[in-house]
Amino acid sequence: MKLPPPPRLSGAVLRGIVRATERESVRQVIGGLMRKDLGVDEARALPQDARDALPLSARPWQARGVHARGEETLPIPSTTRDFTMTAAQIAARYREGQADPVEVTERALRLARNLAGQKPSMGPILHYDDEHALRDASASRERWRAGRPVGPLDGIIVPVKEEVDLEGHGARLGTALPARKDAKDATVVKRLRDAGAIVIGTTCMTEYGMSPLGVSARRTLPRNAQNPRHAAGGSSTGSAVAVAVGLAPVALGSDGGGSVRIPACFQGIFGIKPTFGRISRHGDGFGGTMAHLGPIGASVRDLAIFLEAVSGEDPEDELTHRNPGFVRGWLESSLGGGVKGLRIGVLEEEISAADVQIARACREALGALEKEGAVLVPVSLRLAKHAAAIGYLSIGLEAYAALLPQRLHDFASIGTDLQLLCRIMSTFSSDDYLDAQALRAGLRRDVATLLRQVDVVAMPTTARTAPIVSDADVLGGMADTPELAAACRFAFLANLTGLPAGTAPIGKDARGMPMGLQIMGDAWDEAGVLRTLAHLERTGVATVTKPAVNVDVFGG
Repeated sequence: MKLPPPPRLSGAVLRGIVRATERESVRQVIGGLMRKDLGVDEARALPQDARDALPLSARPWQARGVHARGEETLPIPSTTRDFTMTAAQIAARYREGQADPVEVTERALRLARNLAGQKPSMGPILHYDDEHALRDASASRERWRAGRPVGPLDGIIVPVKEEVDLEGHGARLGTALPARKDAKDATVVKRLRDAGAIVIGTTCMTEYGMSPLGVSARRTLPRNAQNPRHAAGGSSTGSAVAVAVGLAPVALGSDGGGSVRIPACFQGIFGIKPTFGRISRHGDGFGGTMAHLGPIGASVRDLAIFLEAVSGEDPEDELTHRNPGFVRGWLESSLGGGVKGLRIGVLEEEISAADVQIARACREALGALEKEGAVLVPVSLRLAKHAAAIGYLSIGLEAYAALLPQRLHDFASIGTDLQLLCRIMSTFSSDDYLDAQALRAGLRRDVATLLRQVDVVAMPTTARTAPIVSDADVLGGMADTPELAAACRFAFLANLTGLPAGTAPIGKDARGMPMGLQIMGDAWDEAGVLRTLAHLERTGVATVTKPAVNVDVFGG
């Protein structure tokens, strides 16, 4: 007999469950149920040949040394709209003298505060860095007046996730911890400033990044810009909302299990998790073997110019060593390469695992690419459906270990949903983690083999669209295994392998909520991922629609 799905737990019910898990017997029962519901036991039961030797490094495996393919010379996608404006549209106004960075920055700061005052809150910013933002905006204004902008991000508002350090304000990671006053800019923030970007502050995130849905007992998180009755997604909640409402054309997020792609998908915008090691994590408060920094943007071009500005080697982060970075303008120009002759591996079993409306939209989007000259190649990957379970074991146990001080000395300082996670993780063993890494190695091996046959791989971004949430869910934290599984179902494949993966908005479901197509590429081949997303945007298959909540940084 098939049992009904586990109920959503929030508010007093969630607090009661956490109290009950103080008893070992209760912890073991709930932990056992979670292992079954999240597919952990099924993954652990896989045959030995699904595994490989324990990896000695988290560096991604590159399938091909050269990513050569046919090159078209199509125009870079350029969509003119009066909402969720792109960096190119904003730069055009600066160039024509219709606006200047100081005015835009002042308005953006004011509008961000206004959003925080709405009921429910739509405020994406946690820490407002007016001083440094206006300093940098003034310098940008002088460069534009002199006709010497330093690049396509000059004068562009770019909020950054509270996972990274700002000068004088250390990363807080969605927690109740105070910010360190002695913090210096993270490498990614320094490179954004060097590119002329205006970092107006840090965006709010879920506690320690552990919720992909956008709920937290430690933050007043914003709701979905398309419909505030729905969750915004996480853990890069504030960054996605900042872009979706039009406060900024691009923002920094991070992604350990979909935390860039899920909120971007839920709100109908673009996002990419780049290759592990592409962006320096020096000054990133998270760490581990799963989390990547990456952008969420209003267009594919916004993602490209962001990656060009911040990528490359950093002596402070060994994971970036031998990372070539990008020649200025190359990644952006590659968006015109088109898809003619591009071999797209289609994971039909993964597509079929999504909601029927999402599956249909993905097939239609891929059919449109086929008409444009792409070659659709049916492929299979036996570990794909187990990737989420392997991912839960990997990032969950890494986070559990990192939370040792809180677990031992200040358990009450963390939210109830995270307390429940810690209690459940305590029922897992070192063998669970180590076996997950052996399965992860087998997955990396199999994906590398697959990517020698195709250029990119396609699957949905999420299995369902953004769920409806209540005030108690969003502000008090919640545990909802079915929605967690649906959000992360297709995300962990790219995190476990360290491969670049992006999402494009390909329509809305019957409730009016956005759906996403995900494209994953070979290590260091962000160009292949972005050019595919760009062609979806160019042909109108991927479109950003006006959200229910939006602001205008030029007239607000």
